[in-house]
Amino acid sequence: MTQARISIDRDTIGIEGFRFTDAALAAFVGQAPADDRAALVERALRIGLMTLASAGVSLSADLVRAEFERLHERMEATQDKAAQVLATTLRENFADGDGRMPRTLERFLGDDGKLRQITRELFDENQRESALGKLNEILGRYFDGDGSRLARLLDPTREGSPLHQFRGEVSDEFRRLSERITALEEAKKARAEERAKGTAKGADFEHALEARLGEMARGMGDLVELTGTDGGDNGTSKKGDLVITIDPTRTRGTALRIVVEAKDRQMPLGRMADELKAGRLNRSAAVALAVFTPHTAPNSVSPLAIVGSDIYATYDPETDDAIALEAAYRTARILALLTLRDKPVQIDADAVARSLDDLVHQVDVVRSLKTKLTSIGSTARDVSDALDGLRMGVLRSVKDLEAQLAVVEGDAKTDLTA
Repeated sequence: MTQARISIDRDTIGIEGFRFTDAALAAFVGQAPADDRAALVERALRIGLMTLASAGVSLSADLVRAEFERLHERMEATQDKAAQVLATTLRENFADGDGRMPRTLERFLGDDGKLRQITRELFDENQRESALGKLNEILGRYFDGDGSRLARLLDPTREGSPLHQFRGEVSDEFRRLSERITALEEAKKARAEERAKGTAKGADFEHALEARLGEMARGMGDLVELTGTDGGDNGTSKKGDLVITIDPTRTRGTALRIVVEAKDRQMPLGRMADELKAGRLNRSAAVALAVFTPHTAPNSVSPLAIVGSDIYATYDPETDDAIALEAAYRTARILALLTLRDKPVQIDADAVARSLDDLVHQVDVVRSLKTKLTSIGSTARDVSDALDGLRMGVLRSVKDLEAQLAVVEGDAKTDLTA
């Protein structure tokens, strides 16, 4: 066989000077026509190369298969060793009784483990060094016995404790309250003695009543006169101790009066009603008002009552308890103004009755609380606050009556402008 030159250009194989000696193959090629011999040789060369190429691929697949089998055997051996090592490790660490984990857990969590010892040392109340023993000692210092800090803080007799200062403040407040009550009693006694020295207690009560009604009347534009020594419209009669003339701007220029009888002595109601009637006639008054002292007023009209067109009330000049007097005066003023209507006016009679009933009830409660106030020490301030609230209730009841009066005055003004 001669040396041939082989060239490869992309997908083309070039063969120059190729010759080889083989009698059998030469005879085979020689049997083919001359024109077909080149194609035959080319096909033979192609078949040969393809055969060689296929044989190389089969050889590579066998090698890969063999390598995989050896790798599989090595992996199985490695896995067996790893499984043996893992099983040994798990037995060493987790086996019952002999494993490290059970031994460790038993050492810490067992009946005689470290955790039980630690908790016993912390919470054994019989050991002073335990946490519970120290806590008992601390709580004992603060709360146990008369010598504890809490006992010292709450002992009002121990100087420096918060309750000691509070006790002193309360004692001082009671002492001041006692002094005030004593002063009131002495002032009351002094006023009684001063009145006893006067020429007439009745005149004394009339002057006190005039002064108190005057204070009330000034805020409403009314005029209060002491008329007990002056003759009235009947000439010789002096019935009617005081006369209140209502503000003329509220009466359209009409002389509208309220006659007041001041009584510091007991008098039957029938006789009192006759005297009030005579006072109305003598002083040309629209409404009559009888004012008693708390000790002389009949029980049925104390502290405030409305009987027919007459009003009864009590006033104590010694304590200046004037809530009933103020309610009676303002109610009398309302009833007097109602007499000015020129025609029947629709007013809510039920509302007026409810207001009057509520007024009488609240004045009675005020009087009761005022009485208790003189004998109550620790609740004096609470009673005083309650009195203020009730006084506002009395004034609200009076305002309800004045609202009914506004209906009448509104109709009267409409008549005047018509």
